[in-house]
Amino acid sequence: MKKTFKFTALLFMFAMLTITLQSCKRDPSIMKIFVRSNSNQLESNAKVIIVGDVNSTPATKAYVDTLFTNSTGFATFDMTDYFGEKPPKGEVGYFDIIVKKDTRVGYGRIRCRANITNVETVIMEP
Repeated sequence: MKKTFKFTALLFMFAMLTITLQSCKRDPSIMKIFVRSNSNQLESNAKVIIVGDVNSTPATKAYVDTLFTNSTGFATFDMTDYFGEKPPKGEVGYFDIIVKKDTRVGYGRIRCRANITNVETVIMEP
């Protein structure tokens, strides 16, 4: 009887620990940048550069990353490297966006929050 009770208690504690650890998972920190032409068409293969704005309030850490838009016209930046695995609640960063394709260029700005998918659209000038 004692062995059964100990085994049941141990199994219950293991189940509670597993549930607790799974509930600690946080959503990923993603920045999704859509690129459109001045005629509102999504642009594939456009170069998207994000630069951390170190002069913002609160200050953003220095950060630069570059990707190209996919066939559907957006680039997805995984911001885990910027925020870390377990960022403090409510941590934010401000980034300037530069988009280039051929001779066209576009500029934008985005506020990126930890554990959220942040979305911005940049329209390129003709």
